[in-house]
Amino acid sequence: MARNIEIKARIESVEAMSIKAAALADQGPIEILQDDTFFTCERGRLKLRALSANEGQLIFYQRPNHTGPKESFFIIAPTSSPDTVREALSRAYGQAGRVRKHRTLYRIGRTRVHLDRVEGLGHFLELEVVLSEGEQSMRGVEEAHKLMAALGIAPTQLIEGSYVDLLAQQHASSGISTATM
Repeated sequence: MARNIEIKARIESVEAMSIKAAALADQGPIEILQDDTFFTCERGRLKLRALSANEGQLIFYQRPNHTGPKESFFIIAPTSSPDTVREALSRAYGQAGRVRKHRTLYRIGRTRVHLDRVEGLGHFLELEVVLSEGEQSMRGVEEAHKLMAALGIAPTQLIEGSYVDLLAQQHASSGISTATM
């Protein structure tokens, strides 16, 4: 499986962070609308990312839920019919939640910098340091720490889980089902 080192952090403003990311970036910004549907999955996370009516990705990934830079293992399978795949997987496994976001993507070397406006949650930054096959994860962790410093991300801004986890926590107290998010 492919691997990367990633962090996710809460930020005050995508607009303010865009200035910092653009100053460091080799590529970007690229604007992307994403509609992620998560499915019940015991061995990791399974989500369908719809990018349009005829373009999507089925993504399976495994990673620990802790705040620091963490290694993530993933497989991405493209699909040209995300609505049909969503319906089939929803019926087979059940939905665990849905996350809609507007993502601004920058590339800094081999690192993907995502600035996300997440519906119902706010603004976030995500770093994904892509690892090459056989590369030790510590090199990616060091790179993530350097970029965090360059972008002004403090350890207290880091979050443990995924957006779907945050939405579930937010809605648990209000009694809203995560499948309708």
